[in-house]
Amino acid sequence: MNALLQMVQRHKNGEGNGVYSVCSSHPLVIEASMRHALNNDETLLLEATSNQVNQDGGYTGLVPKDFCALVFSIADKVGLNHSRIILGGDHLGPNCWQDLTAAEAMAKSDVLIAEYIKAGFRKIHLDCSMSCEGDPVPLGDDLVAQRAARLCQIAEHTWQTVGGESPVYIIGTEVPVPGGAHEGLNELHPTSVDAAKQTISIHKEAFFKAGLEDVWPRIIGLVVQPGVEFDLHKVIAFKPDQAVKLSDYIESQPLMIYEAHSTDYQTAEHLAALVKGHFAILKVGPWLSFALREACWALDMIEQEWIDKADCSNLKQTLLQAMQDNPVYWKKYYSDEPKAQALDCQYSLSDRIRYYWPQPEVEASLTKLIDNLDNSPAPLTLISQYMPTQYQAIVDGELERDTRGIIFHKISEVLAQYSAACYTSQTA
Repeated sequence: MNALLQMVQRHKNGEGNGVYSVCSSHPLVIEASMRHALNNDETLLLEATSNQVNQDGGYTGLVPKDFCALVFSIADKVGLNHSRIILGGDHLGPNCWQDLTAAEAMAKSDVLIAEYIKAGFRKIHLDCSMSCEGDPVPLGDDLVAQRAARLCQIAEHTWQTVGGESPVYIIGTEVPVPGGAHEGLNELHPTSVDAAKQTISIHKEAFFKAGLEDVWPRIIGLVVQPGVEFDLHKVIAFKPDQAVKLSDYIESQPLMIYEAHSTDYQTAEHLAALVKGHFAILKVGPWLSFALREACWALDMIEQEWIDKADCSNLKQTLLQAMQDNPVYWKKYYSDEPKAQALDCQYSLSDRIRYYWPQPEVEASLTKLIDNLDNSPAPLTLISQYMPTQYQAIVDGELERDTRGIIFHKISEVLAQYSAACYTSQTA
């Protein structure tokens, strides 16, 4: 965790640097991120969320040790040294078990934290902000902090048992809930300075009361709302002037910066402004799987025009059918009106398609698409029609003409904006 601790210290010293955090479990997104980090000589911060990966398998079917094994197997293929990968756990707490009583949900959370630490995750976001069955709504700050301290005790005990680097922690949460807003937004106000102060103060009191004084210097980040969000089809852009007081406040905390969630779809200028405003950990997730989906939709169109119909993978059709067969991941978020629903399912910025990539029939269809276009490469003119940026990169000799490489290039276009924001020196 020295890389993160040093990043924070450099930022506090006025270097204006930051780090982006890739929150995705899709193997192609992970590989694209690793190739991008390798090409740009970066350390990759890669995080799994509690609903993606947990002791019950999450929506990916992976428990924490399985996720780590997947990550390191891809790293070995890419040639990225394991030491250049930081594994994080996002929103670790009772998020997945809010329908259980608090006692039941926290018992599950204890196991969750322990399994993440055992597997090798060392950047831990302690998030106990959600109400469980029978809890008040919303939870009071004291109870949130007490539960976070309890989970930190579990993490510390587990780390001391298994060894390895000591964990670092993130506290706090953003509003709205993770994964993008569920309804239309027109404006969003940053967290108030008073709220940020209170979160830090109450957590510090709870941690010290729990005997975690020695851990406090390893709490490197506070999650706040800088005023960025996205709903189904609209992005709320960062407005630095509205977050000035919040940015100024964290300068009084010598060991802590802000972590900004839902930074997806911000412009390169806004990402740079976030880092300059001390929101130095930028989380990105749906934008990367959105780029994956864009690439795959374009490749599906190329395949439809190039490969014999009987041999086509029909990836787009297969994926959309999987969504209709099991609407649990999108039904309560999208419109009931047929035309709007069809638009939401395919193109919403929340990209709830990401829940369906692990389905066996979808995985098989994607593999067939890639094989079809690798075994019978499409003419450059078709690539130009549907993927003009990738076409230009191929013509310029920057990109090999293989299907996975084309997908990686599309995802890397997003990552490049985060690299520029985090690794280009700014005046703090």
